[in-house]
Amino acid sequence: MDRLIKLAYGSLVVGIVVLGLKYAAYAVTGSVALYSDALESIINVAAAVVALVAVRLSAIPPDANHPYGHHKAEYVSAVLEGVLIVVAALAIVREAWLAYQAPRLIEAPMLGLAINGVASILNAVWATILLRQGKRYRSPALVADGRHLMTDVMSSIGVLAGVSLATATGWAVLDPLLALLVAVNILWSGWMLVSHSIGGLMDAAAPPEELEKIRAIIALNANGAIEAHDVRTRHAGPVTFVDFHLVVAGSKTVAEAHDICDRIENALKDAISGAVVTIHVEPEAKAKHAGIVVV
Repeated sequence: MDRLIKLAYGSLVVGIVVLGLKYAAYAVTGSVALYSDALESIINVAAAVVALVAVRLSAIPPDANHPYGHHKAEYVSAVLEGVLIVVAALAIVREAWLAYQAPRLIEAPMLGLAINGVASILNAVWATILLRQGKRYRSPALVADGRHLMTDVMSSIGVLAGVSLATATGWAVLDPLLALLVAVNILWSGWMLVSHSIGGLMDAAAPPEELEKIRAIIALNANGAIEAHDVRTRHAGPVTFVDFHLVVAGSKTVAEAHDICDRIENALKDAISGAVVTIHVEPEAKAKHAGIVVV
């Protein structure tokens, strides 16, 4: 978890540096498209703060009021980041409309493009790091931050190309039109981020491939039992909760049934990082004959 907190702090530092560079690019050019790029970087900094708070909260061990831990704080941060993205997009639309009504030529375009290019490269490198490490440690907050930054990189590439075209052709109206396209792209990014995070808040099940893996592990390690049924899963940040009913013969002692449960639980924890397993033992009269067949 210390690694995640360090990455979250790194996002904040990178966000501030990129914001400074992109605002400098806007200041020397007066381009509304570059302004839109800088405005999104303000959201990046705010999102980095939110992600940092969420990662620190999710690291707090379970307590009396939160017996399942604090992992969902990361999903809340991802939803909030999506909302911030939408706010940024609406602000960009406003500026683009004002600039469209009174278009102006861009000043010192080459210097502004060079500064913005450096910021975009820095963003791309850090976004790649966040996506890899976020997926490795199963951190929704860092993955959301990485996806947002990668969207920012794509927007910046479009801005750089568009501003270059506007400068080359002298069509000043291209600048606000390009800013409007950036806003649309940011809105789509925000919607995808929010919809993904809501799934975590609503206790969405594990992906089908992971669920099949869980069922296979139960089948291979439940020897001595009759069947397993009603397997349920949900994700909460880096934790995967698994619970199911295990049917055993009535002649089994409590100790024997407990040994079978321990074997299944250990196998699941070895195969799935952060697994939390709950098993409800039932007598053979409760068998449904429609669950997991024990190998």
